[in-house]
Amino acid sequence: MKEWKKNTLYASGTMAEAIEILNNQNKKIVIVVNQENQLVGTVTDGDIRRALINHIKLSDLIDRIMNINPVAMTNEANPEVSLEMLKNKSIFYLPIIDKDKKVVGLKTFNEIYYSKKIENPVFLMAGGYGKRLLPLTSNIPKPLLKVGEKPILETILNQFLHFGFYNFFISTHYEADQIRDYFGDGSKWGVNINYIHEDKPLGTAGAIGLLPKNLENFPIIMMNGDLLTKINLRNLLDFHNNEKGVATMCVREYDFKVPYGVVTLQENQVKKIEEKPIHSFFVNAGIYVLNRSVVESVDGKTHVDMPNLLESQIKFDKKVNVFPIHEYWIDIGELEQFNQAQVDVEGNF
Repeated sequence: MKEWKKNTLYASGTMAEAIEILNNQNKKIVIVVNQENQLVGTVTDGDIRRALINHIKLSDLIDRIMNINPVAMTNEANPEVSLEMLKNKSIFYLPIIDKDKKVVGLKTFNEIYYSKKIENPVFLMAGGYGKRLLPLTSNIPKPLLKVGEKPILETILNQFLHFGFYNFFISTHYEADQIRDYFGDGSKWGVNINYIHEDKPLGTAGAIGLLPKNLENFPIIMMNGDLLTKINLRNLLDFHNNEKGVATMCVREYDFKVPYGVVTLQENQVKKIEEKPIHSFFVNAGIYVLNRSVVESVDGKTHVDMPNLLESQIKFDKKVNVFPIHEYWIDIGELEQFNQAQVDVEGNF
């Protein structure tokens, strides 16, 4: 059953049934249809509140409270036009109908906005051994470890899909066949996936030198395959394009609490005692946007780590920007983070 169908209710339904749908479904709208599945109205939380104020009974038919002039979009409509309509009418949910007014879907503002495909390639790093997660990674690559019901790498892929990316490269080394077997050519997700295999580990940046030389001249988004984050990837790409740098590094604020009293000395005298101070730093978050000039500076043969690559750009006076991540982010490098991610994933991804 398509998920949007759980938001539908026949006009013979009751207000109580509408409230149950609104309470149980993520999309807070009830699509009211007739026996031919044609759109006849919608119900939102506001309609329910007004009905209760007017003493409408829970057992009354839904047609007493529904909006009989709902805004809808045909399945052939231009998304740009639909977005403008949603903005002008301050509507968040939009039923999709065919030429006969039959309901065929339900979209949110974000789903329409992010339906536009992004040409920029995405490079996901999935070749590491995951030694710090042994024995979990004894026979399986870390990106295929499940957090919740899905492998880490699949959750990452879905995040990019949400924002309209469809052209993917995945670097492999350890247990490469497992990753290839799971994701295939990407057709299961409606995307293109190609693989870059490292015969020997090339570091956190060396594999980008193995990317095809005939890629179109778009900045490439690169991400470690062991991260979970809610970062807005479109905002990241827009930031990179607007700032005109050769690279953008995502950073995360990290607080380190010294577990002791820190003593400041001058010769043999105590000048200051600070009890368990907290120091804040920005740390590398493992997500980057790289211009083609940076990618082409890597030969694909030499071991290169990303900090060294970016430092070499800075050395030649190239502009490297930072994009702070304020959203949820976790690096699943050790068992503690893996267990925490199992808790965090519920309701987040």
